[in-house]
Amino acid sequence: MLQGLKVPHTLVLLYGMIVLAWVLTWLLPAGTFEMAVNDQGREIVVPGTFAPLSDAAPPPIWSLFTVIPRGLAAAQGIIFFVFIIGGALAVIRATGALDAALSSVLRRFGGQPAPLILMGMLAFGLGSSTIGMAEEYIPLIAILITLCSAMRMDTVAALGIMTAGYAVGFGTAVINPFTVLVAQEVAGLTPVSGWQFRAAIFLPFLALGFFHVLRYARRVRADASASLVADIEEAQPPALAKATPLTATQMLVLALVVLTLPLLVWGIQQRGWYLVELGGVFLALTLLVGLISRMGLDQMARRFCEGAAELTTTALLIGFARAIEIMLSDGLILHTIVNALATPLQMLGGEVAAVGMLAIQAALNFFIPSGSGQAYVTMPLMAPIADIVGVSRQVAVLAYQMGDGFMNIIVPTNPVLMGMLGICGIPYLRWLRFIWPLVAQLLLAGAITLALAVRMGYQ
Repeated sequence: MLQGLKVPHTLVLLYGMIVLAWVLTWLLPAGTFEMAVNDQGREIVVPGTFAPLSDAAPPPIWSLFTVIPRGLAAAQGIIFFVFIIGGALAVIRATGALDAALSSVLRRFGGQPAPLILMGMLAFGLGSSTIGMAEEYIPLIAILITLCSAMRMDTVAALGIMTAGYAVGFGTAVINPFTVLVAQEVAGLTPVSGWQFRAAIFLPFLALGFFHVLRYARRVRADASASLVADIEEAQPPALAKATPLTATQMLVLALVVLTLPLLVWGIQQRGWYLVELGGVFLALTLLVGLISRMGLDQMARRFCEGAAELTTTALLIGFARAIEIMLSDGLILHTIVNALATPLQMLGGEVAAVGMLAIQAALNFFIPSGSGQAYVTMPLMAPIADIVGVSRQVAVLAYQMGDGFMNIIVPTNPVLMGMLGICGIPYLRWLRFIWPLVAQLLLAGAITLALAVRMGYQ
């Protein structure tokens, strides 16, 4: 029945959601909470202050067009970062170092996908759990796709390794500074408190992602036509170049690339680097790689421009995704949605309220895909509600991070996810078919974990 169904382009789906958001601004009543500035200078919601706005006007129909350039402007940081990454990778790949290194890795793995999936997922999960890495993974997508392709896995499996890892990393994060520490700060908890419980559940949740991706990868390896993107030309990975031994110059290029990663980690942790600084590091890396390989400035520039140009669609997807949230904020219905979802929790008891918090945070992730942004909007509400229903604030924080982290890999308003899908050439609906069973498993396991946490008196 579905064979004749044409899958809309992801850009079409995102614009449809922008239109839906605009329609909701006419159907839902506008409202807002009072905002207060905390000790760190951040604006947070004041619980119990929600009030309707009778004189608020929905955005005009013209905003269906103007919101898109605004979304592109609001997401300019990650968009230009993506362009820089595309250009940098094109220059690095032109040296042949990546293809030669991948051939060496393939010989070591012996064509077995399980070790690659496990090691990759563990690395991505730990990076997200500790220092909140997400956008920083974008440079690694092309490498991971090529490696998976050589093992007869498709781009869906490659992206599954990365996204399942970082979803579990965010959802069970031990010390993620952008989610856990922000939420604990708003909830009035000691920073990093409760880390032992979160560390204990990390591996069980990671196992869910591992087996989901492994099952799919094995089906594709056994029958290439089983790939969800077998008929999508844009999603076909590039062919791995013929195996060649690494030259001294290529080994030096790889050494520079490898040394760049701990530099990025240090900068994020110790210096508070973000997209501007990270982009600067990759530009410097590009120049060094080009000079070491004697590429020549003109050829380096051409390669860089070609790599950046290939990610134009990705940049547009990121801007369109950001425009959805802007439309909801312009219509002043974002707080209306938050208030409507949070109010029923006050009538529930312990375990049910904790699971309800998870459901609400998961739903709100569609409207507020930013982890720290969601914390500042929802935790001022969830923390007092937790007190009322007899649930510890630590449980409320855990519900928040699970709802945020697990939904990051499925909501089309997440610009990082849409950017990754654009790089891989995977239509959103195809991705949805692959990822929704895993998200359902993670949310179910999260609900059980929260109920157990309430029973255990998790503090």
